[in-house]
Amino acid sequence: MIRVLLADDQPLVRTGFRMILDTEPDIEVIGEAGDGADAVRQCRKLNPDVVVMDIRMPVQDGIVATAEITADGHARVLVLTTFHLDDYVVAALRAGASGFLLKDVDAAKLAEAIRVIAVGHAIVDPAVTRRLLNQFAYRRPAADPDRDTKSLTGLTDREVEVLTLVARGLSNAELAAELVVTETTVKTHVHHLLTKLGARDRVQLVIFAYDAGLARSPS
Repeated sequence: MIRVLLADDQPLVRTGFRMILDTEPDIEVIGEAGDGADAVRQCRKLNPDVVVMDIRMPVQDGIVATAEITADGHARVLVLTTFHLDDYVVAALRAGASGFLLKDVDAAKLAEAIRVIAVGHAIVDPAVTRRLLNQFAYRRPAADPDRDTKSLTGLTDREVEVLTLVARGLSNAELAAELVVTETTVKTHVHHLLTKLGARDRVQLVIFAYDAGLARSPS
């Protein structure tokens, strides 16, 4: 069973998600939290596998809570957001969230996202990621060439190319088509990037690519 904690300041939202997840045979909602601080406390007490986390909550927001939860290593975090919270989503990913979904996600996608995150993968919807990170790129400071070169030390030219494409939000299939290779080869490159950069998942690769200056502001 995948043990899930729901963190949202709106009881009706938590009830709705609980009703959805209670129908899944392999998912168990073990607790609810109404703010970020309570979510951290509940995590330390209940040790869930996945926390479904709202961003804007009283007492302590979801970003701070995500950072504390991922630092503790008690659970992986799936952030829920809306399109107008782009900056918050980037901050949540930096804090260690394993992915994000929009709050109007359908039941099947929510359950599948929880399963994906529970086994150690990340949820990065290519279309949403492109939009979020393009917005982030507009506000990114000018790259520091010395810092950027140093941060890429140890990567092959092909791995830098793959990392650049990952930052654009391309799926494995799109990466394979762009590079004219198989998806298996793409997965191997991504695995090497995760290992060399010490990244937990694909989400962290995207953030690393932006910090390293591989993605520029859209024209």
